[in-house]
Amino acid sequence: MSISKSKQKKPSAKASKKAKPSADEMLHFYREMLLIRRFEEKSGQLYGMGLIAGFCHLYIGQEAVVIGMQSAIGDGDQVITGYRDHGHMLALGMEARGVMAELTGRADGYSKGKGGSMHMFSIEKNFYGGHGIVGAQVALGTGLAFANSYRKNDRVCLAYFGDGASNQGQVYESFNMAKLWNLPVIYVIENNQYAMGTSIGRSSSETHLYRRGASFGIPGVEVDGMDVFAVRAAGQKAVKHARAGNGPIILEMKTYRYRGHSMSDPAKYRTREEVDSVRKQSDPIQLLKTMILDAGIADEAALKLIDKDVRSLVNDAADFAADSPEPDVAELLTDVLA
Repeated sequence: MSISKSKQKKPSAKASKKAKPSADEMLHFYREMLLIRRFEEKSGQLYGMGLIAGFCHLYIGQEAVVIGMQSAIGDGDQVITGYRDHGHMLALGMEARGVMAELTGRADGYSKGKGGSMHMFSIEKNFYGGHGIVGAQVALGTGLAFANSYRKNDRVCLAYFGDGASNQGQVYESFNMAKLWNLPVIYVIENNQYAMGTSIGRSSSETHLYRRGASFGIPGVEVDGMDVFAVRAAGQKAVKHARAGNGPIILEMKTYRYRGHSMSDPAKYRTREEVDSVRKQSDPIQLLKTMILDAGIADEAALKLIDKDVRSLVNDAADFAADSPEPDVAELLTDVLA
């Protein structure tokens, strides 16, 4: 096993601004993406065992997007997304135990077991959900950006949504207001190529989604969403743009989901060969692993130890969730706005 202690440190905010990734950053990003991958694999297993009910949308394949963007924002910046949200929570530092407990509907979950997969929040981590209504988070994220502008607090908001949600009317209403008032919001379109079961070519007349803000005067950038450092570089520029008072910007992340739209989707609308081809050529974790090995930063044995540690953390989260009690019946009447 070959890996020095200095290479195990989490990169500082200053280091993360470097154009060329350091050894620290490579190892940190590798671990963070691997945590999301293993967590989602375990979630899929628990769903198959009947321990997770309702809807469950896995993030496998898209890990580089949220890890790269998370490294580009600062303290106090906000994140809001749709229902494929487990990866965003983990990237923000929300505890795997609390996320898994919520997935299994337990009292120790982030929403006390009442929100499940699609509706978790953490004010402490500036995570505003997890939203089940397609595209609704875009309007809410624009509202967060309006509050930032009104308060002059120098914060930006990341509003994530998918290629399917990009066709929703409320998205364009949000674009219009965001540019009209030059709000500090970054619209991150996670274009995983399939809106539920329909390919983007069959559902969108304009498939270059970064252009969707052109009529409003919103600039857009297409990004390789399978390269965590390409994502970080684009994210840093976008954050600088928005924080400087230049208004909204769109980042289209070209990414891919390996699993179906949700756990109930057999994904028969695409071939196994297509999925295998993406895994072989563009998998974000494998690409970074190759970079680490080629640079001599760590060897296979060291990377296996990271994987072992991550698996242990995920298994602990599953055990914690299993031991957590179900919510008391009285919780039905709490956290309800009237």
